[in-house]
Order: sequence, then C-alpha cells, then structure tokens
Amino acid sequence: MARSWIVTANGGRAYVYAQLKPSGPVEQVTEMYNEDASSVTAETEADKLGQHAASNSKHGVGAPTQPSGYEPNQTPAKHHVELFARRLAEFLSKGYQGNSFEQIYLFASPEFLGVFRKLLDPKLKLIIAAEVDKDYTKLNGNQLRDQIDSQAAA
Repeated sequence: MARSWIVTANGGRAYVYAQLKPSGPVEQVTEMYNEDASSVTAETEADKLGQHAASNSKHGVGAPTQPSGYEPNQTPAKHHVELFARRLAEFLSKGYQGNSFEQIYLFASPEFLGVFRKLLDPKLKLIIAAEVDKDYTKLNGNQLRDQIDSQAAA
C-alpha cells in the first residue's frame, strides 16, 4: 500500500484517514459533517409537492387548473446529501492535486456511494484501490485498515 487515504462516509458524516506505509499507523486527516442531514426546517416541512387548484387560492382564476404531473427532481434531503458528497469529492481532489496520497480506499453507505461516484473526479476513480458499499463510519482508522487487510486476503 502506497500513501493511501482511507475514506468512510455516509449521508451525514465522512472521515478521511491517511496511511503512509502498509503496516504504518493510520492517522485521521479530517472529519466532515453534513449539518443539514439531521436538521429539519419549518420551510422544508411546509413545502408540499404537486400543484394546487387555482380555485382554492386567494387569487383564483375561476376554474381549477389541470395537474401538470410535475415532481421536483430532488427532495431537499437528497439535495443536502448531494452537496455534502460534492464537498467531500472536492476535498479529495485538492488532496490529490497536492500529492497527499496515491490511492484511495473507499467505504461508504450504498445510498451515499451512488451519489458520491457521480461527483468524483475521473482521475480519482482511477486510483481507487478498493470500494466497499458499507457504512463503516463508526470504525476508527485501525479498524478500517483491518477491513482493507481482510479484503486483500479474500
């Protein structure tokens, strides 16, 4: 294992660890939190999807309008997860440009991994040494290294 960064993430938090040598210590580089993942705002709760009849509004036009079938592309929660994934992807890109690592081990919840993959720089996709679609955010760096070792042995 060359200079590696080990990333573990889900929609609410991400941890990045560095390991310089295969049997060397694993040190935390950063931790990131999606502040919007658990916060619920009155505005988000009050938003209702779909169209309302014009006759029910204060400014009715006489007859109800036909529903358009429009559904927003993203819910606010999914949008916040995407913004968080983008922030993590940008952090990794800057680290790679600064020669902080040569390969990545990526552990992420399946839902987050799908969003994150789409936002990851193509150059970084080429240096992913292993990718596991499991949420290991509760593990520390050494436990993650053990996961990497067990995967390599399999």
